[in-house]
Amino acid sequence: MEVVQEYMQAIYRNGLYPDEYICHHKQGNLVEIEAEATGVRHKVLTFCTNDILGLVGSESVKQAAIDAVLQYGTSNSSCPTLSGRIDLHRQLEREISAFKQLPHTHLFINAWMAMQALMDGFCHLAAPIPGFYNTRETLVMTDVFNHGCIVSALVNAKNLSGRVVNHSANVRVKPYRHCDGADLARKLRRYAQPDDRIMVVSDAVFSMEGDIAPLPEILAVLENYPGSVIVMDEAHASGAIGASGGGIYEHFGITPQDVLKKGVVPLIVTTFSKFAASAGAAISSHSPEFIDLLDACPTSIGTISLPAPTTAAALEAIRQVRKAPKLVQKLQANTRYLRSRLMENEFTTMGETQVIPVFLSPELDPKPFASHLIERHGIWISPIWYRAKPRLRITANALHTEEEMDRLVAAMVATRKALSQPQKAGLGMGNDRESG
Repeated sequence: MEVVQEYMQAIYRNGLYPDEYICHHKQGNLVEIEAEATGVRHKVLTFCTNDILGLVGSESVKQAAIDAVLQYGTSNSSCPTLSGRIDLHRQLEREISAFKQLPHTHLFINAWMAMQALMDGFCHLAAPIPGFYNTRETLVMTDVFNHGCIVSALVNAKNLSGRVVNHSANVRVKPYRHCDGADLARKLRRYAQPDDRIMVVSDAVFSMEGDIAPLPEILAVLENYPGSVIVMDEAHASGAIGASGGGIYEHFGITPQDVLKKGVVPLIVTTFSKFAASAGAAISSHSPEFIDLLDACPTSIGTISLPAPTTAAALEAIRQVRKAPKLVQKLQANTRYLRSRLMENEFTTMGETQVIPVFLSPELDPKPFASHLIERHGIWISPIWYRAKPRLRITANALHTEEEMDRLVAAMVATRKALSQPQKAGLGMGNDRESG
C-alpha cells in the first residue's frame, strides 16, 4: 500500500483530487450540496447533471418506479437466464427496439458491462462449443477519444477476457484519429487482412468533446468491407440529437435498415442514465442470434438483471420522449442559446451538442474556477482533467431557462475577471487533503 499512499499524496499535493460534494436535496436544477471536506452547504444551480431532459423529477417516472417496487420488490436477485427476468424487461426491450429501429435488444445493468459483453460475445463467442472452431481474426477500429467503458472493454478484448473460457482467434485493436473518416480508411487499408472480422466502434456524441461522430463518412469507408460491424455508443446521443431525440441515425437522416442494405451491420448501445432518468444500458441488433449470444456472456450470467424500479423508470421515460419530443426540442434550443452566449463572451468551446467543454486560458485552473462559481455565485459545473487538457464541462438540459443560462455566463465572466487577479481573488486550490 505504500505506493498507493505515496501516489495519492502526490495527487493531493498537486491539487488534482476532485472536490467532493454530497447532495441533500434536488428540485429540478436547484440542488443543495455539502462540501465534504468542510461540511459547508451551498444551494446551487446545476449545469453538471446528465439528466438532460429533466425526467428524473417527472411524477410519472417516479410513480412507475414506485409501482414496480410494490409489484416486484427492489431486486430481481438473479441473472436474466436463471430467474431474474420480469415482464418489465421485455417491455423495455421492445420500447428500445422501436426507438432505435432494430428489432432485438438485450439489457445490462450498466454500460461498462454492456460493452464488455459485446466484445466478449463478438470477438470470443463467449464459450467453447464441441466441434465448433473459429479461425477468423477480429480487427477492431476505435476512435482515439472513445469513452472509458469502450477503452476498458477493448483492452480486455485483445488479451484474456474472452479467451479465459474460449480459445478464440486473435483480436487486434487499432485506433484512428478522432472523427477522421479518411484516417479510418487509411488504417483499414493498412491493418485489415483477408477474412478478418471487422468492427468499428465509436461514441455517437463524445462525452468530453461534445462533438458528433461522422457516421456517413464511417459508413462510406465500411461499404468497402462487406459484413463489417459498426457500433455506435449513444450514451450522450439518445434523447439529445435527431429531431425526436432518436440519436445519431436520426440526426443524419439514416436508418439502421439503410446500413444493412449497404452490407454493414449496425449495433446500437443505449444508456439510460442520461436521457432516460434511470440507470442501465442495452444493445440493439437486427440479429436475434447475436442477442442470444449476449445472454451467455460473463457480464450477463455473472450479475443480477436490471432491478424492477430502475427498469420501470427507464421504460416510462423513453415512452414520454417518444410520445412528446418537445423536451428534446427544448434541450436543443437551450444548447444553441447557451453556446451562443458563451461565444459572445469570448469563451472557447468545442463540439455542437449539450455537452459543452470550455477551455480556459492557461493561467486559469478549472478547479478553483469551479470552486469560485459555487462559493461566490451558487453555480455548479464540473472541472475536468482529461487527456492533459484541463477544461470545464457544462451540460445544458431541457429545464434550464434563458435567465439561468444568462446567470451562468455572467458568473463565468465575473469569475474569469476575479481569478485573473489572484491577489484580489483570495482563493487557493481548496480541499487540501495531504495531511488527512
